Amino acid sequence: MSSPEYWTQPRAGEPDAPHPGVPAATAARPTAEQVIAGLRETDAGGADLVQLLTPEGERVHHPDFDIDITAEELRGLYRDMVLVRRADREANALQRQGQLGIWVPLLGQEAAQIGAGRALNPADMVFPSYREHGVAWCRGIDPAQILSIFRGTDHGSWNPLEKRFHLYTIVIGNQCLNATGYAMGQKFDGVVGDPDGEATIVFFGDGATSQGDVHEGMVWSAAYDAPVVFFCQNNQWAISEPVERQTRVPLYQRARGYGFKGIRVDGNDVLASLAVTRWALSECRNGNGPVLIEAFTYRMDAHTTSDDPTRYRLADELEMWKLKDPIERVKVYLVHQQWADSEFFASVQAEADELAAQLRDKCVHMPDPAPAQMFEHVYSEQTAQLDKQRADYLSYLDGFATSAPGGEH
Repeated sequence: MSSPEYWTQPRAGEPDAPHPGVPAATAARPTAEQVIAGLRETDAGGADLVQLLTPEGERVHHPDFDIDITAEELRGLYRDMVLVRRADREANALQRQGQLGIWVPLLGQEAAQIGAGRALNPADMVFPSYREHGVAWCRGIDPAQILSIFRGTDHGSWNPLEKRFHLYTIVIGNQCLNATGYAMGQKFDGVVGDPDGEATIVFFGDGATSQGDVHEGMVWSAAYDAPVVFFCQNNQWAISEPVERQTRVPLYQRARGYGFKGIRVDGNDVLASLAVTRWALSECRNGNGPVLIEAFTYRMDAHTTSDDPTRYRLADELEMWKLKDPIERVKVYLVHQQWADSEFFASVQAEADELAAQLRDKCVHMPDPAPAQMFEHVYSEQTAQLDKQRADYLSYLDGFATSAPGGEH
């Protein structure tokens, strides 16, 4: 693995070495061989992948991103991943039973999200897309609040400023603009520049990197040295489009074009995700941002419950990634280290089942919202136009009451 400085400071002796006074990130051009190698690495881990725990559960060390972790801390990460996966599976089942309009699974991406989520400081701000159920868990958000969005009973019921976790963004990539603007504000407010400073992190998928909003966010964040971590969960498929159709180089290498640091981490390795995200957030808090992280992972379920991946994805591919399961490798390591026994694993599973039971009960008993609720919380201050829309809609609904036989609905 090259150092984090590699992609902004190419090595001496490379073709097209930068001329004096010319920024390295914009002066160096890859050779044809490098382009071909990059294409091959778009869908493979590659030599630059940061990994601290192998799929076989073996601990490996890294010269730049190694971390010390206690048995208690690792048991906590394992518990997080098991509970988040159980909540995700229960939500998937609830959708199949008609209790949710749609669900967006995270199966297989637990390590990327828990590792990144546990790297955050309380003051850091998070901008999610619509799949960050694990990060939401780390910010103390009840999974039932996530389900209420997909059940259609509200648009998000937590306070983003209190939780430091913005509402879900459905428009692909749009949250990168919101995060960049927020991070610029952190810099203008003077809360950046030392280890106790603030940072912003924004989550998106590999498909979002083809959206203009992501590009614009990276351009602006680079121009203003905004303290934002762009956390791309490369789950290999933008619905039915494989990642190699979207990029000619590994996604993390795109950071070089913007003039900031980019790094690829094993997104199925919770230790590596934790270590790299800690480093990236520290860089931003100290005024050395932005940073792009590509978490190399895999979505083991459908894009959403409206999708059928068997129409475009080979079964062998899924079976291969099951061998890289992010939870199983931690379990193996815990056992080998004698840091956990069967009683611990049974207790976590029981806690997960209880969480799922509570989640189901909360979901099926969510009250139907009043018709006018959709007009609330649209703006911080109500507008005359919105007042008129609400009045017109309620009048429209009243028409059904008076026109029906007997004057009833």
